[in-house]
Amino acid sequence: MYGFKAFVFDGKKTAGKALDTLEDHAPDYVWIDDVALVSRSKHGSIRIHSTWAQDDSEVGAGLGFGALTGGLIGMLFGPGGAMAGAAMGGSLGALFGATDEIAFDDPALDDFADSLTNDTSALILVGEEATLADFASAVEPFGGKVIDTGLDEKDVKALNKALKKAEKGA
Repeated sequence: MYGFKAFVFDGKKTAGKALDTLEDHAPDYVWIDDVALVSRSKHGSIRIHSTWAQDDSEVGAGLGFGALTGGLIGMLFGPGGAMAGAAMGGSLGALFGATDEIAFDDPALDDFADSLTNDTSALILVGEEATLADFASAVEPFGGKVIDTGLDEKDVKALNKALKKAEKGA
């Protein structure tokens, strides 16, 4: 079973500080490079940062959970997410744009998109249940609003297919 888990924090830098702490002072987490950090400034600008997004060469290396996380984020934030992805590199921009043809009907995902208001930030991961449980136990001490939902395997396959299609077109 696959799932989506996000921790939404007040303050556009709060999620980044939590992630920095996890990277610097915690054991090696297998999921750390697949986590996305999304922030929204006081003026409403969205910024997406992740290790997997900073190196486009990783996108072609199997389309792991980091790319799935990015594709889902691009879908949730529509053109704004696609534009943020395009700013990070050509193939990643194509990945974000590929999600236009996929629609998840999930109130929890809508809640996440709605909760990222001005001057907030979030750590997000798409993964398998065991990975998400490890992610949650590491991030919970930092607080934040937790939003999680299961993802249908059919939806994950459709998103993965769209991402592969976008990668070939990039």
